[in-house]
Amino acid sequence: MQKNKIIIKKVKCKNKIIKKRGQKVEKIIIKKEKAGKRIDIFISEQKQISRETAKRWIEQENVTINNKKVKPSYKTQENDIINIEPEEIKDIELKAQNIPLEVLYQDNDILVVNKPKGMVVHPANGNPDGTLVNAVMALCKDTLSGIGGELRPGIVHRLDKDTSGAIIIAKNDKSHIQLSEMLKNHEIEKTYTVTIRGIATQDDVKKLENGVKIDDYTTRPAKVKILKTDEEKDISRLEITIHEGKNRQVRRMCESVGRRVIALHRSKIGNIGVKDIELGKWRYLKDFEVKTLIGK
Repeated sequence: MQKNKIIIKKVKCKNKIIKKRGQKVEKIIIKKEKAGKRIDIFISEQKQISRETAKRWIEQENVTINNKKVKPSYKTQENDIINIEPEEIKDIELKAQNIPLEVLYQDNDILVVNKPKGMVVHPANGNPDGTLVNAVMALCKDTLSGIGGELRPGIVHRLDKDTSGAIIIAKNDKSHIQLSEMLKNHEIEKTYTVTIRGIATQDDVKKLENGVKIDDYTTRPAKVKILKTDEEKDISRLEITIHEGKNRQVRRMCESVGRRVIALHRSKIGNIGVKDIELGKWRYLKDFEVKTLIGK
C-alpha cells in the first residue's frame, strides 16, 4: 500500500439510477426458542434492517403473521407463520454528495472513516441519499469496489444508523475480498464504547466475556471492562471488544444480561482508534496497523 495524504475536495461524479424489482415472499415458522420476541425486533434481526424499516414493513402489511396484520409490538408465538414481502425498492439516484466525514486513514486500497450517529450506511427506501455511500463516492470518485452491489459500493461491513464509529471502505475488489475473508474468519477486532442503563456488575462482565446466547447463536469470548458507573444517573459505560459481526450483536449481548443500550460507539477497528486522530487530521498507519487490517 502507498502512503497518500488525504485531500478532501469537491468532485464531479456521474449520477446513476438504480432500479430494483419487488422481492419474493419469505415464509418463516417461529420455533419455541424464538417465541416471545417483538415482531419488529425479530424482523430487524432476521432481515438485517433497521427497526424503523421493520416497523414500516409491518404497518404496510409487508409482514403478516398467520395471514393477519399485527402491530409492531406483537410478540411472536411458537408455530406462528410469518410472511415477509420486502417493500418494492423504488428507483434510487445514486449520486456523490459532499458530506463532511472524519477520515481516520486512506491509501490506494482502503478508507477508514468515523461514521456519525444518525447516518445510514447505504441508500434504500426512506433514505435515498445523505448516506455514507453518497459521502464516500464524493471522496473516492470512482475508486470503490463493486462487489457489495450497485447500492453498496465499497461497503464491506456495516454499522446501524444509531451507532457511530470506525468503518472500513474497500477501494477495489481485491481489498474487498481480502477484508471480507478476514471479517468472516474473525481476524479483525472491533472495540465498542457502550453506555447501558443500570449499574454493571462483575457478573455481567463475566457472562459477556464467556459468551452469551443470542437466539440460536452463542457469542465467542469477548473482552469486557467497566469504564465508569454513575449511580445517580443509573448508567454504566463499558468497553467491549468482539471479533464477530452479527446483526446488532453488542446491543443484543447486553440485552441478554438484562442491560439496555442507550448509546453505542465503535471506538476502534483493528488497531485504528477514533480517538487517536483529531477531527480533520490524518496520519500514516503504523506497520502493525496495516498488518492487522489487510494481513500484509
